[in-house]
Amino acid sequence: MSQKIVNVLGYAKANNQFVVKAQNFDVRISKNENFPELEGPSPLEYLLAGYAGCINAVGKLVAKEQGITLKSLQVEVSGTLSLEKYQGKISYERAGFQSINVVVKPTSDATLEELKLWIEAVENRCPIQDNLINPTPVELTLLKEFSTTEAA
Repeated sequence: MSQKIVNVLGYAKANNQFVVKAQNFDVRISKNENFPELEGPSPLEYLLAGYAGCINAVGKLVAKEQGITLKSLQVEVSGTLSLEKYQGKISYERAGFQSINVVVKPTSDATLEELKLWIEAVENRCPIQDNLINPTPVELTLLKEFSTTEAA
């Protein structure tokens, strides 16, 4: 079994924008009060963007394996969520997306039957989709960093 560890590191100082280091890239998330030109998508938009990007990457890989030529590929992802829990209100609805809808529009000379087999394989092999539809163990650890002072 081959495995790969994917790691990102996010940070923000007081009143600064949250920035995530992913490989050699800085991913800016949400608002930047000091520099509005550096604003980025919300965490929810990044989740959906990651899903769309994964469908694109896996879609191209599967198309190549199946001998399908994709002239272009459009992936539209939208999610619906209730804001009550996020806003701290009492709610029995989940904090996350209640539903996610995906529309995949390939431009190809492949037949509809070939594209149905293609998208079935894409769904089956897309890691982001797998994480969205199946429970994934998540462990959150809190580490409080203490400021050090020199003793007199």
